[in-house]
Amino acid sequence: MYTLRRWWDRHRFQIILVSLTLGTALFLRQTQGALVLEIYQLLTRPFQGNPTQQSRLEDARILELQQRLVEMESQNDELKKVLGYTTENKVPQEIISPVIGRSSDHWWQQITLGRGSRDGISMGDIVMAPGGVVGRIVGVTASTSRVLLLSDPSNQVGVSISRSRSMGYMRGQSGNRAVMEFFDKVPDVKRGDAVATSAFSQLYPAGLPIGRVESINLSKSPAPEAVIELSAPISYLEWAVVRSGKTSSQPTSDSQPSDSAPSNSVPSSSEPSQEATP
Repeated sequence: MYTLRRWWDRHRFQIILVSLTLGTALFLRQTQGALVLEIYQLLTRPFQGNPTQQSRLEDARILELQQRLVEMESQNDELKKVLGYTTENKVPQEIISPVIGRSSDHWWQQITLGRGSRDGISMGDIVMAPGGVVGRIVGVTASTSRVLLLSDPSNQVGVSISRSRSMGYMRGQSGNRAVMEFFDKVPDVKRGDAVATSAFSQLYPAGLPIGRVESINLSKSPAPEAVIELSAPISYLEWAVVRSGKTSSQPTSDSQPSDSAPSNSVPSSSEPSQEATP
């Protein structure tokens, strides 16, 4: 016991110093030097003055630029998708346009594009996006154009089932869905079938993609119906592609937004009539 005490009296300062050194090193490792940094900033703050405030403003500016860069990259990706769409489908006379306006009261009815007549856009032109048809041009100024969307309940479009060629007309439902009413009493249709514009359409060229069949109601009166999920992202459009809507038929005025269908193809007299017979 006496020997141990003599050893402690001889080496206690070294032991305490080593213990403090190891404890401090462990503390700094766990806190990653935060305490030392705070002490340094506290001691040097009287000598810093305005540079600290200036550095904070610079940091805020850098953060703002980073956020802008992320937004620009996102918009660039969307534009690349549109450009890829036009390249893959070889759309003639395409005009890429940004969406610059959309009313919250008419979200599913109309959008405004940032291109107009001086860019080559005219009444009746077809508006598309990655996925398929969006709508058509119903109003044009020199620098803007107004689009009537497929999702507008007043918009009726002649469509057909791509697999079976069963035909009918489609009307919007103020959402990313539409209702297709068939001309046949027993149409050949099933869930997942692709839907496209039909040859009876006077407002759209035949074969443009619309969407897919989500559900079917064959017992619906006066004619069978199917709910169509629109394939174009109408709810969050930022860019669109405008292409010429001129067909062999006579152009339709802005006051007649609905597509047409043969009058003798409707199986029931109570079924909603169309505007003209092609």
